[in-house]
Amino acid sequence: MFEQDLMEASDVDAPHLLDVAAGVSRRRVLGGGLAAAAAFLVGGRSASASAVAGDGSAARGKGSLGLLGFAAIPPGFGDEVVVPEGYTARPFLPWGTPILGSYPAYVPGTPPLVPGGNTAADQAQQMGSDHDGMHYFPLARGQRGSEHGLLVMNHEAVQESYLHTGTTTAPTRAQYTADMVRKSQNAHGVAVVEVRRAAGGEWEVVRGGYNRRITAYTPMTMSGPAAGHRLLRTSADPEGRSPLGTFNNCAHGYTPWGTYLTCEENFNGYFRVDPGAYDAEHQALNAEYGVGGDRNSWSTHDPRFVVTPGDPNEPNRFGWVVEIDPFDPTSTPVKRTALGRTKHEGAFVQTSRGGRVVVYLGDDQVNEYVYKFVSSGNAPSMRARGISPLDEGTLYVARFDEDGTGIWLPLVHGQGPLQAANGFADQGDVLVKTRLAANAVKATPMDRPEWTAVDPVTGLVYLTLTNNTDGGKTVNAANPRKPNPWGHIVRWEEAGGDHTATSFTWDLFVLAGPGAGVDGSSVDAEDAFGSPDGLWADPDGRVWIQTDGRQPSGANNQMLAADPGSRHAAGRPELRRFLTGVIGSECTGVVTTPDQRTMFTNIQHPGENGGSTWPPQDGLTTPRSATVIVTKDDGGAVGS
Repeated sequence: MFEQDLMEASDVDAPHLLDVAAGVSRRRVLGGGLAAAAAFLVGGRSASASAVAGDGSAARGKGSLGLLGFAAIPPGFGDEVVVPEGYTARPFLPWGTPILGSYPAYVPGTPPLVPGGNTAADQAQQMGSDHDGMHYFPLARGQRGSEHGLLVMNHEAVQESYLHTGTTTAPTRAQYTADMVRKSQNAHGVAVVEVRRAAGGEWEVVRGGYNRRITAYTPMTMSGPAAGHRLLRTSADPEGRSPLGTFNNCAHGYTPWGTYLTCEENFNGYFRVDPGAYDAEHQALNAEYGVGGDRNSWSTHDPRFVVTPGDPNEPNRFGWVVEIDPFDPTSTPVKRTALGRTKHEGAFVQTSRGGRVVVYLGDDQVNEYVYKFVSSGNAPSMRARGISPLDEGTLYVARFDEDGTGIWLPLVHGQGPLQAANGFADQGDVLVKTRLAANAVKATPMDRPEWTAVDPVTGLVYLTLTNNTDGGKTVNAANPRKPNPWGHIVRWEEAGGDHTATSFTWDLFVLAGPGAGVDGSSVDAEDAFGSPDGLWADPDGRVWIQTDGRQPSGANNQMLAADPGSRHAAGRPELRRFLTGVIGSECTGVVTTPDQRTMFTNIQHPGENGGSTWPPQDGLTTPRSATVIVTKDDGGAVGS
């Protein structure tokens, strides 16, 4: 029955997903709210945009141009970043770029010697590896702010082989030295870089006082309901309030008060779990979060990453959202426990009616959940009273119902199953065990929930679901394909347009894949993509979609733009491929300057398994993660 319905839902001329719903059911899933928003998109925003002749849209049968003012490019297979005609892409800030201190130049590893290249101390003064989520903070008002600002960027991970040997041959565990371990730790974290557009139009690093590296050893503090909790105390920090460092920093967020949120994702794999008599509570926690693996060999010279029955809590001090003040390089980053502990992919902050802040959060693992946090009060008022709006409020987890409605389920101690008898003795327990709490309230398992974004024009919320090939995957309306190797994007409208609401209506925005209905995909064949990951809605409402994973026809990862208000004959959202990455890389992280004339986006882990020498800078052949600066040759807004 499922396969039959899925084939019907994926026909080339199938109705738009607003009417189809989840593929397993032909009934309409939308209530009036989201349908009305969709009508606004088609009849309002898109209709007001002027069409541009000569872009090939008529030949593709896509009707008016809407928000997308560029001609789509074909899939990429080479070792260069490609953007549309009329645009220029330049690499910027590759891993190892000196940004502070003595500004040590990047030196690649030298095989077969171990260690090779820069030292750990050098790496702490350079851009880290695996560039990911980022935000641009202007340092001036008006146009000057679009030419001078702080670029704050996550460094998710490292390829230990390239870090130490400059090749795809990784060191053995026996070869690691203490300096190699610390170098790896210093390549993680966050970079704050002052940048400006020079007289010739090129962007450059400013050697100023704002520049900072935050690594796996930067002193931090805990705040919120779980700060000082018994599950956060270690022998080195018996109060449970002073963790060291952050790592595996994936997507991000930023606040209305000018701070940056970095999100700890796959923290679990950095630890070695020694055998012993763990209590049932820690066994359950380690199993739920998958703690263990020691994938970077940090435990060889750093006992903090060795978990023992006598000191089991260090992993619990990761998996949080960390707030950083980029304008104060002396400030201490804060892990905001009220936002819960998961494998955080991002933290999109939206200001609601009444001034409360709402934070949307994905937990990037198959069959995990999507969350939102709502502050307890008006954010400016709370801050005036010395209270962080990210410390007091309610954390919710989403339930997507079969009829196209949904409910936000509160994760509050004492409510429903979140009782001491079920292992939740207090709110700290609920937050440290966020996944277990979400299981208990029966939230909807999702196909790897990743980035969230809110369209600033309509207020609709978008969520990328990268893929799910788990044989035990449960099909539900919001995750209708089994298996789901290509991923999809869900969107919803909060009840009454209020982001603090506890109910919503949702639909499937797009089902990724080869296109033209193949594997249930709802895109055109020329717009084929898979594994949506990074996501951003720009000020005009273009939805930028970045990929990380399997692509149709074996193409490189890519970035597309969607015009949610533009429909062509088949009723699908207008999509166009804007950028293609290089061999073995992920496309991730995207933001523009306030004037939208400069786009910053990232290419992560080029040549992950070899085959790349990107970026072609300084005659070096070691592939390096880097930012790409994209500009329109006529000086206009990117994407227009």
